[in-house]
Amino acid sequence: MLNSNDIQKIIPHRYPFLLVDRIYELEPGKRAVGEKVVSANEFFFPGHFPHEHIMPGVLIIEALAQTGAITLLSMPERQGQNVYFAGIRHAKFRRKVIPGDTLRLEVEVTKMKSHFGIGKSRAYVGDELACEAEFSFTFS
Repeated sequence: MLNSNDIQKIIPHRYPFLLVDRIYELEPGKRAVGEKVVSANEFFFPGHFPHEHIMPGVLIIEALAQTGAITLLSMPERQGQNVYFAGIRHAKFRRKVIPGDTLRLEVEVTKMKSHFGIGKSRAYVGDELACEAEFSFTFS
């Protein structure tokens, strides 16, 4: 299990943009399962939306991408590198994510070459699918 202190040793993200609280399954370079506990105190809720707090879909995607970055940068040969979004396909949002929800973030790397790869991701609240997407990424 990786907590937020461990995660910050792997990826460069920091508050307010570190969107993964914990990793509880990790196969470096292959897959990871983590979580984001969504609090009413999140920085984005006052503006999205003041009358009905909903986690922005782009931030759910970012939480999934950070989980993918943890998967990739946990590989010994990738430590100290950066991984970047190269593209997104088939993104679908299936339910609202609101304060009190815990997002389970699942990422699987499906293809990887020297500096480019593809991964599939899903975010769940309980057993209910909230978001899914396919990512492409690159290293530097």
